[in-house]
Amino acid sequence: QVQLVESGGGSVEAGGSLNLSCAVSVVPDNTWTMAWFRQSPGKEREGVASIDGGFRGALFAGSVKGQFTISKDINKKTVDLQMSNLKPEDAGMYYCAASQGSVPLLRRWYDIWGQGAQVTVSS
Repeated sequence: QVQLVESGGGSVEAGGSLNLSCAVSVVPDNTWTMAWFRQSPGKEREGVASIDGGFRGALFAGSVKGQFTISKDINKKTVDLQMSNLKPEDAGMYYCAASQGSVPLLRRWYDIWGQGAQVTVSS
């Protein structure tokens, strides 16, 4: 059973930065697509960024392109989301997700989820 554990959430003022990390119980090699999703109250869970070893490479939601980066460390078995210039609308619960193979950044393609990390952005 693959397990994902997020860390690094917290509170930040608008314009600030946060780094989220996802510890993966297996090596997140190129046979996996790893992703970050977020959900704020009353809204659907949306894909923020993903990374795989296939033709897709790194994908980002349009709303965070140029603002967020995603990276993975095979040796440490982690997948990180670096967030900068945060806005109040970036607040929410951030989830790490995993799927085998190369998949789109859409919720229905992911079957392994972490518990989430809360991000709060004050204006």
